[in-house]
Amino acid sequence: MYKIIDAHSHLWLRQDTTWNGMRIKPLPNGRSMFLGEERQMLPPFMVDGTNTAEVFISNMNYAQVAAAVVVQEFIDGQQNEYLELVQRQYHDRFFTCGMADYLHPGFYAEAADLIDAGFKGMAIPAHRIITDKKRVMLNNDEMMRMFKLMEERGVILSITLADGDLQVGEMREVIEECPGLKVAIGHFGMPTVPGWEKQILLARYDNVMVESGGITWLYNSEFYPFPSAIKAIRQAMEMVGPHKLMWGSDYPRTITAITYRMSYDFIVKSTELSDEEKTLFLAENARKFYGFQKLIDLPYIKNMSE
Repeated sequence: MYKIIDAHSHLWLRQDTTWNGMRIKPLPNGRSMFLGEERQMLPPFMVDGTNTAEVFISNMNYAQVAAAVVVQEFIDGQQNEYLELVQRQYHDRFFTCGMADYLHPGFYAEAADLIDAGFKGMAIPAHRIITDKKRVMLNNDEMMRMFKLMEERGVILSITLADGDLQVGEMREVIEECPGLKVAIGHFGMPTVPGWEKQILLARYDNVMVESGGITWLYNSEFYPFPSAIKAIRQAMEMVGPHKLMWGSDYPRTITAITYRMSYDFIVKSTELSDEEKTLFLAENARKFYGFQKLIDLPYIKNMSE
């Protein structure tokens, strides 16, 4: 059995916020009012709208996932206080990222406070800093100050970019200005969108990695075992090498359609990837990049249906 680390997941106590002038709020039975429409945000058994570390750990244990990186998204609201608690309570299972309010000036001070509070990673949902009314550039003065601070303090940047190559030029400038800043590009560059390869190619820089959070969602219409997702992983490995890529699930949104185990099982069962490539992609690259130490051993527990 391969060791497994999830490089892209989410936790929240209450998803109650606005983005681009539209509301996101929890509804009963795992649903949410999301940007003007009702959506199944969580599996229906998560009836109260909370998405806690304890429920995630239960899923991780069942799926034999040793550790997870928890990022943040504006559509979930800022969860810094909760994630600081999660990091203290479950430091052997989680690497949590802070998130500042990048849509408004003054976020540098907020980010500095989060780093001082102990966050070793900062998340930027960069596709959300482009709204109907404004666009925050990744290479603006305040952003660059923050990235320089992160580089100096050894804080990792987890970032999801807008579709295609819209923000690739800005991101390249950040990477070149901060060569010591460790960067994880999320959502596998959005491989269902033209221009995704340019995001993958950012991993040619020494301190840049790419993680596959949400890849099963992108190929949901195709469904398990997601042959086109395997094809995208294979193509990315040929572009930048298997040592530059990490698996991520985008838990919990993706498990409204599949089980948590299924979100990586299609990789384990693939004949298109070698054992070494699977070992690197599923855990080893993330273990080195995020600095996970001893990973917990999780035995397989037989299902009642077996």
